[in-house]
Amino acid sequence: MLQRAAPWSPSRRRDPLIRRLGHEDTLELCELAALDPVANVFIAAHLLTAGSAAPTQSGAEILGAYDGDGRLVSACWLGANIVPVGMQEEAAPAFAEVIRGANRRFASIFGPAEPTLALYEGLGGPRAREVRPVQPLMAIEGGASVRPDPLVRVTGLDDFDAVAPACVAMFEEEVGYSPVAGGSDNYYRRVRQLIQQGHSMARFGDHGEVVFKAELGAVSSAASQVQGVWVAPAHRGLGLSHGGMAAVVSIARQLAPIVSLYVNDYNERAKACYERVGFERVGTFATVLF
Repeated sequence: MLQRAAPWSPSRRRDPLIRRLGHEDTLELCELAALDPVANVFIAAHLLTAGSAAPTQSGAEILGAYDGDGRLVSACWLGANIVPVGMQEEAAPAFAEVIRGANRRFASIFGPAEPTLALYEGLGGPRAREVRPVQPLMAIEGGASVRPDPLVRVTGLDDFDAVAPACVAMFEEEVGYSPVAGGSDNYYRRVRQLIQQGHSMARFGDHGEVVFKAELGAVSSAASQVQGVWVAPAHRGLGLSHGGMAAVVSIARQLAPIVSLYVNDYNERAKACYERVGFERVGTFATVLF
């Protein structure tokens, strides 16, 4: 078990057990993430894009915990969101103490259920708007078990005006408030980024509207993670999600061999869809929303 670490700040000596990672720690962090490529796809995707464990220009940083032999045994992304990496539940209180000392604001904690919920408990102060303690983590390696919808395609920037409202509608349904209520620039910038990366997929209706959509929120060399799956209300119950998700799997596997996602445990219809497509449960995530 890790000992509790003193809060970290730029002006004090780094704690020898938990410290901020830098560029020199990149390879060791990559090796840690590779131990579970599905659960750790978020951090692996960041490392693939940024090429470094050093703090980002936006101020996000990665904390690492070391054992007595000086080996990196777990880590934690600390930015707008908190994401545990290879973290055991018993290590969470030490990370939480360091995070409290960093005096940051964050929108969520998400990742494997046990460390995610333990981090939330260890943080103590901020009251969550919602806690989703059981979210099946699912993955598929290989082709889908149903025929892909041939009308689902990778979107382009010319599709932005149709894709953006669908993304907003999905977010409002899933989270309970509008992502553009306090200003649309950041959210629409993210939608454009996903389109530019080739990570946005959709089927369009007769009038150019989105009737099915999904994105790849994270893509590493080993795995991708699907997010934002949505069917327009007027088109629900027609089976579009099965062929749509099969098409997403086919497109995503051109980028990485494993396709993953996590889903709310109470969403029986979505779980049934993913299972029919060929996804299998490989773990449990949790999300804490602030």
